Amino acid sequence: MFGADYDAAGDFQRRLWERAEWPTFTVPLAADHRLHVVYRSFTDDTGTDYLLHHPDWDRAELLARDDGHFMGPGLSWPELVEAANNALPGGSTTDPHARLLLLLPAFGDVEVPDDAVARLADALRARTSVEDPGPLAAVLLEDQGVPVPGPARWRSAERGFSVNDGSYSFRNPVNSFALSADRLDRVANALAP
Repeated sequence: MFGADYDAAGDFQRRLWERAEWPTFTVPLAADHRLHVVYRSFTDDTGTDYLLHHPDWDRAELLARDDGHFMGPGLSWPELVEAANNALPGGSTTDPHARLLLLLPAFGDVEVPDDAVARLADALRARTSVEDPGPLAAVLLEDQGVPVPGPARWRSAERGFSVNDGSYSFRNPVNSFALSADRLDRVANALAP
């Protein structure tokens, strides 16, 4: 489908999950915040965690988790693009295409701009061997993990920080497992475009 080399992708994934240490990729954000993508390689329980951290915080905030029980979304389209495009040094890469694809699984947003398909297609063209990335980009943005988690609607909460309505999102304040209001506020401020 879409010209992807599934044997090569499967081989890469196997090598990634067989590593003794957990592969971790970091995307720096403004004011010393960091997004960390951690590939948990427990035997028979692999997964990917999307964490936001600052050196002054007592703990990292879990934004999304991609494993047998997906939790998210953790990023809106503007937050995803800002993290991808900021070019701040000190992370795993400054390449905006690699950053966009790395963080894409944590994304979910009903309202994407008209140029979103082209932006994602450019990243797929630059960093994958997909022969025609436009249709794949369109499908990825349209489906966004349907049925779970599906796209979310983002809005500004009463206190002014961004939240969403995702049933599995740590950033949906009505969920029993959501981050507290103070933690939602600091996450939104750290990710603000």
